[in-house]
Amino acid sequence: MSRDGAAHQRDEDGAAARAAADGIYRQILQRAPEHDIDPTLDRVLAVCDLLGNPQRAYRVVHLTGTNGKTSTARMIERLIREHGLRTGRFTSPHLTRVNERIAIDGEPISDARFVEVWADVAPYIDMVDERSAAAGGSRLSFFEVFTVMAFAAFADTPVDVAIVEVGLGGRWDSTNVADGDVAVITPIAMDHERYLGDTLVQIAGEKAGILKEGATLVLARQEESVEGVVLARAAELGVRVVREGVDIDVLERTVAVGGQLVNLRGLGGVYTEVFVPLFGEHQAHNALLALVATEALLTGGAALDPGAVEVAFADVSSPGRLEVVRNSPTIVVDGAHNPAGAAVLATAIDEAFAFTRVVGVVGVMADKDVEGILATLEPMLAEIVVTAAGGSRAMDPDDLAEVAREVFGEDRVHVAYRLDDAIDQAVQRAESEVDRGAAVLVTGSILLVAQARVLLGRG
Repeated sequence: MSRDGAAHQRDEDGAAARAAADGIYRQILQRAPEHDIDPTLDRVLAVCDLLGNPQRAYRVVHLTGTNGKTSTARMIERLIREHGLRTGRFTSPHLTRVNERIAIDGEPISDARFVEVWADVAPYIDMVDERSAAAGGSRLSFFEVFTVMAFAAFADTPVDVAIVEVGLGGRWDSTNVADGDVAVITPIAMDHERYLGDTLVQIAGEKAGILKEGATLVLARQEESVEGVVLARAAELGVRVVREGVDIDVLERTVAVGGQLVNLRGLGGVYTEVFVPLFGEHQAHNALLALVATEALLTGGAALDPGAVEVAFADVSSPGRLEVVRNSPTIVVDGAHNPAGAAVLATAIDEAFAFTRVVGVVGVMADKDVEGILATLEPMLAEIVVTAAGGSRAMDPDDLAEVAREVFGEDRVHVAYRLDDAIDQAVQRAESEVDRGAAVLVTGSILLVAQARVLLGRG
């Protein structure tokens, strides 16, 4: 076969694999959505047992919290990989294609591999679905299926370490069938109250459910009530606790071109002038958690090679988190979807950019604290264009506009029913300013950010 013929065959094979993967994804989407928690691990445990318990074939770093999980998971994965180990990373949601959720050695699994993994696990999923239905129960949910696929893919590779982010909560999250050697809990705030509870103490109790006997916990700074709940659970299980602000800390940080320089006090000592190419003070704290989780896993708390730490951190990325996706005018996307995330976003925008005027494009899910998100964003935004975030849970733009007018006032709120129109309108309003410091910020939902990235050529 000629070189051109071989290339054509590869293109055809790639297209066929993509079509097959997309078909499987559409099939899995027919299951219960990932945000709908059913308080049982039985179905996932049953499938894993039939598969030979792949979740026990490697060491696990398990992450929960309200904000910062994905960025921290990506940092941990990069640090571990820089130390020569094979990694699997399971995060959610995805931004462009579902393959992103399951990454091997930092790269999303290919369409062909996605199809193969599905073929491996589907018979066992069907078997458990049938058993559950016979007992009057439900099929595996969307997220449960992807959890099983991730664990199976990691075992088959095989990886040395899996970095696993919970989907929602902790105690009843399907990822909790794995036993984390190291658990990481990022800052806990109010979110998903319908499923996790309407107080911080209740939410903390659910998230502390990932702790396993004899593990190490790396705990971010928390509200006093939250810390009390987590520490009590850790004590019950004999978990070694490493606390930010007590055992470890961000000692210093300086804003730099393209990110920041940080000095971090880990378990093994102080790491100085580490460049992290991400914006915002919160990313420095995420970096600290990642560093210490890696120390705890690989050395038991001794220092890591400073050169490896520098190389790994310099190479981290976190798409959709304070990401600049276009210039002239600058368009920034960020997946903040609760008041705590919006507050972090506002602080980071003010610190990292010299914007003189910001026009927002905002879409949110109807089950979120919409007024709290908008009130937090209001001082930062000169105007706001509200739109649909996409999906069945998205708040109707007219309803969102009604809430926004209460917060921003009538003259500062505009409505666009399509995201492309919303971005165009925001760009026009930003570009109408003589001052070249104007920018557009797209935020309020990870799904909205994912769609914006595709529209702007980053998907």
